[in-house]
Amino acid sequence: MKYKHIEDSQITMTQLMLPSHSNFRGNIHGGFILNLMDQIAFACASKHSEHYSVTASVNKVDFLNAIAVGELVTLKASINYTGRTSMVVGLRVESEDIHTGVIKHCNSSYFTMVAKDKAYNSIEVPGLILNSPDSIRRFARSIKRQKQARKRSENFNSIDFKIEEYLDEVREHNVKIEL
Repeated sequence: MKYKHIEDSQITMTQLMLPSHSNFRGNIHGGFILNLMDQIAFACASKHSEHYSVTASVNKVDFLNAIAVGELVTLKASINYTGRTSMVVGLRVESEDIHTGVIKHCNSSYFTMVAKDKAYNSIEVPGLILNSPDSIRRFARSIKRQKQARKRSENFNSIDFKIEEYLDEVREHNVKIEL
């Protein structure tokens, strides 16, 4: 089996935010940032796997700070986890006001990417060489996140879902139940 250092596939991309990227409030449109995130996740995963890689899922994306027209946006991508054919790419998005030098953390997310061969079949990816406490923490966090996602799916599948177990909790929210 082949293994690669995390540093071998890390990608950084910086782009000036233009008026054409903005929404009706004059801030950069979240969809544009998501597109950039998908591009850098693709580049990082493809570099690691040495194959075309596709987005399988995107973990939670919280937009923490608005990005203004004229700011520089820097996206950083790194492989946090490798499975048999999949990789979790950790992303960090920062904006920089070029006049003041102030840098803001705008969001972080995790993209699960799957490597594909020329026939579009999933293909095995190189493993990771973990050589720092941070790399082990990120890998372990990915394992934990996967287990939590499986448990969520199991708890809420439509066949086994028991409505009576959740009605009281649901009623505490902004809903009207008409069964």
